[in-house]
Amino acid sequence: MKRILTLCTALCLMTALNAQSDSTRNNNTSDTIRIGGMIIIKKAGSNSREIVHDREYRMRSRRINNPSNVSTNWWIFDLGFSNYKDNTNYGSLAAQAYAPGSNSSWFDLKDGKSRNVNVWFFMQRLNMIKHVVNLKYGLGLELNNYAYKQHIRYQENTLAVPNPPRVVLDATPGRTYKKDKLAADYLTVPMMINFNFTPHRHDGFGFSAGISAGYLYSARNKTITSDEHKEKAKDDFELERWKLAYVAELSLGPVRFYGTYSMGKMYERGLDMTPYTFGFRFSNW
Repeated sequence: MKRILTLCTALCLMTALNAQSDSTRNNNTSDTIRIGGMIIIKKAGSNSREIVHDREYRMRSRRINNPSNVSTNWWIFDLGFSNYKDNTNYGSLAAQAYAPGSNSSWFDLKDGKSRNVNVWFFMQRLNMIKHVVNLKYGLGLELNNYAYKQHIRYQENTLAVPNPPRVVLDATPGRTYKKDKLAADYLTVPMMINFNFTPHRHDGFGFSAGISAGYLYSARNKTITSDEHKEKAKDDFELERWKLAYVAELSLGPVRFYGTYSMGKMYERGLDMTPYTFGFRFSNW
């Protein structure tokens, strides 16, 4: 009798599981098997399985099938590189007044060490046309580091001279440099048009393009040398306070890229440099 009951129970369980799988196949979706409060998801066309709790599964289904008209992504991080296009005429009076004796090699960068790190407090996406065309905007910090090959030093502002030289080449005998960089940090608001070609997928495909406005809230020249060790000069160094830039991002499933290109010069006088950045973006959409 016990064997018969065991056999009947097993047959009933197999029938229930097959019925669950068949119902999901008819809808051309992933197979799902519910066991208590857990759900086993078998992706269509794959042998891989994922186990999720019932509440998470219901929340995920609502998010994918019924995307919100306004969605918010908190704490987005960018990791990339900072650089600039140098169009400075170093023979001009303006360039020599800002950096006496300078030439194009003074501001050559160490490409691998000139980094860009952005921290976005939030980004929001506002549905405009069927969740395919959206307005995307946010607020965050852009942190740019320009690491120099030459040993140049930025001079802090002095009231004694109206327009003092701001950059000099350090030729102190016996002094070696471990680090020489300019840091320029901006509080930035981006505004973009977003095209999401897969609005019902969590890791979708699309791109965004627009402009950003940033305000320079901090600048410093940091050096580490053999005799002075760590030194930090804080000033605006006559960098432009406002930075307007073209911005773009590309979403390829879970992989996301970003890039920016400034509309104007980086310095108020002397140097004609147009900054740009590019790298990877870590966000939920």
